[in-house]
Amino acid sequence: MRILILTSSRADFGIYLPLIKLLKNDSFFDLKILAFGTHLSKFHGYTLKNITDSGIFVDYTISTILTNDEPSDIATSFGLTVLKFADFWKENSKIFDIVFVLGDRFEMAAAVSAGIPFNIRFAHIHGGETTLGAIDNIFRHSITLASKIHFVSLPEYKTKVNELFGSDQNDCHITGALSLDNISQIEMLSIDSFYKVWGINLNIPTILMTIHPETIGHEKNENFAKCIFEVCEILAKDVQLVITMPNADTNGLIFREYYNKLIINPKNKIHLVENFGTQSYFTCMKYSQLVIGNTSSGIIEAASFQKFVINIGNRQKGRLHGDNVIDVPFEKENITRFSSQNMGRIYKNDNIYFLGGAAKKIVEVIKIL
Repeated sequence: MRILILTSSRADFGIYLPLIKLLKNDSFFDLKILAFGTHLSKFHGYTLKNITDSGIFVDYTISTILTNDEPSDIATSFGLTVLKFADFWKENSKIFDIVFVLGDRFEMAAAVSAGIPFNIRFAHIHGGETTLGAIDNIFRHSITLASKIHFVSLPEYKTKVNELFGSDQNDCHITGALSLDNISQIEMLSIDSFYKVWGINLNIPTILMTIHPETIGHEKNENFAKCIFEVCEILAKDVQLVITMPNADTNGLIFREYYNKLIINPKNKIHLVENFGTQSYFTCMKYSQLVIGNTSSGIIEAASFQKFVINIGNRQKGRLHGDNVIDVPFEKENITRFSSQNMGRIYKNDNIYFLGGAAKKIVEVIKIL
């Protein structure tokens, strides 16, 4: 069976990893990888290198991302991605039996949109979810509607997929969250090894922070970024902050500018990281005392590390989460108060997204298609 995996960013590649490993090691499959989006952007860390460093060969690359982040730039990147993938599908549409696509990024939606006229057999991972504070919500549903096979993380999301189509989808399968397979498969770094690689000492109290712009009502992002800047200045007086940089979203540069202002003051115990990779990101989460942000990793993965999460704003609004996640608006006083109250707390309940063996379930399904 000929399989193509589309990966557009550091985030989706980390999620794909358990599936890629199974497909690579099974002679039933002929696996190819296509990298595009921010993977090829030096501004965003050139994460194509992360893929090749992990021993995975990239068969195709397509450059699609513009550096600027105004709405018109995002729209232009979307259009450019459609045009380039139109050429790719024209030459390759009959080669692959299944094309895996994941998540909700605008780049992924553009690649899928270009494939619709070619009747590509897309298999969508993480459909049916809801994130009301991001335009990704629209892109996710559009990818779902263009796909013929669906792998969702929870039963509630299968219900949503059925609602989108207006009928039951026999090719919709509940697997749990694929990224959680990584926790048992990837050996975490020791604190000493992590320090050697990143120069960050996880022996001291640390907060892991990942905050992206809100792309619904994007005109508010200047105020949101300023709020986070002020929060970081307060928190950094007592703890170390490890901040991973935002995606290529509308107004992402605003957050980057405020983050770079933070590290001007040498007294601030603040580290900015463009791209950790899955192993280092999970290691940092494991040893941190709290997670702050508005990213899916806080919703889906943090519970498996027994971490509490301060989930800020509306970006993830509508996505199901455990009671380790505390929803807080973009307000300095509330963010700092809830952060202080939950620092170091251990979450003892199960992760609702962990059903076990998601990659294996996906492989078992596609083998009999």
